[in-house]
Order: sequence, then C-alpha cells, then structure tokens
Amino acid sequence: MILSDLQHSERIEPLHPLFKTLFDYVKSHDLLHAEPGRIEIDGDNLFINNVAAHGVPAEKQPLEAHRDYIDVHILLEGTERIGWKSIEAVSNVTKPYEAVGDCALYTEPASAYVDLTPGQFLIVYPEDPHAPLIGDGPIRKLIGKVRIDV
Repeated sequence: MILSDLQHSERIEPLHPLFKTLFDYVKSHDLLHAEPGRIEIDGDNLFINNVAAHGVPAEKQPLEAHRDYIDVHILLEGTERIGWKSIEAVSNVTKPYEAVGDCALYTEPASAYVDLTPGQFLIVYPEDPHAPLIGDGPIRKLIGKVRIDV
C-alpha cells in the first residue's frame, strides 16, 4: 500500500510501467466534471472507473481484494476513509474470488484506516484487502485499474 499526493506521483511512477501513463492522464484531464463511468486508456491493461458515490459506514463496507489489478484510488472531491487489512489476516470470505470482476469480498473489519482528501491517492496491491468509500456524504473519486502483468 502506498499513500501520497498527486504532486509527488513521479516518485512511485517507476514502480510499474503504466503508473506514469495513469498519473499523466489524471493530471491533464478535468475528471471531476467528467461523466461517471469507465475511461479507457490502454484497453484492459489500464482504465479508470470514474465514481460518484455516497459514503457508507465502515461496518457496512466489506474488504475487497483483487488478483489481476492494482487499484489506484484518487480522491477528487469529498472525504474518503479506506480500510485495510493484510491478506494473511483475512479469513471470513463472503464472496470467493471470481476472475470476472477480479474480486473477492471479506466481512471482517479492517485493521487500519487511511483518510484521503482531494489530491491524494492510495495504491493497493493484491496483498492489500481494502474497504473503500467509507464516509458520510458525496464522494467523487477515480479508481485506476492497472493490470499487474503487462
């Protein structure tokens, strides 16, 4: 898991060949005022889910984990809390992993939380089950989906 501000994205861009492409796209487009939905950048290798949602209580948000994609959560507007727990510490599977959708769900509580403000991002890897969209109020965010093996 990596937490930082968009202005410092160049420090982590060398960690994956598509990170720079993602951050350059985000910094050069007004995505806050774009319609919610999927934004294609490099087919299934790199895309963005532009999300307009309402925050939910932590106890109602399950942990999710992915295998094929790294998630890059970028907050545009509002305040968002994201829960985290190590993959080795989760055991209460409510939805086993399905390749379609690249997701497994767990109902146990997170062991740590990160609060994002606009302009910050959180990168979660497959070993990082996470519970996004925790809060009360509207949340506008981007979820960059970066295929691990490109």
